[in-house]
Amino acid sequence: QVRLVESGGGLVQAGGSLRHSCAASGGTFSNYAMAWFRQAPGKPRDFVAVITWSGGSTVYADSVKGRFTISRDNAKNTVYLQMNSLKTEDTAVYYCAARYDSGITRSGYPYWGQGTQVTVSS
Repeated sequence: QVRLVESGGGLVQAGGSLRHSCAASGGTFSNYAMAWFRQAPGKPRDFVAVITWSGGSTVYADSVKGRFTISRDNAKNTVYLQMNSLKTEDTAVYYCAARYDSGITRSGYPYWGQGTQVTVSS
């Protein structure tokens, strides 16, 4: 059973930056594709970004492309989401997720973190 613990949310002004971290335990981290999702109030959970087990490939939602960067450190069992040029519409609860997969997928993640709130003020 993989356990994911997130940190790094908070309140930031529009145009600012935040970095999320997600620490994994309970599995061989380098065997898992890792992703970030977000859910704004009253909306479904949306895909944000995914990174392959090796870190060699990434995919982003169009809404965050060029502003957010997903990365991972397999030695530390941690995945990161660097968020720059934040907009008010980025306000949401952010979740990390894991899937035993060597490829890239935007869905079908069985393991989830607890979620952390990001609020971007204007």
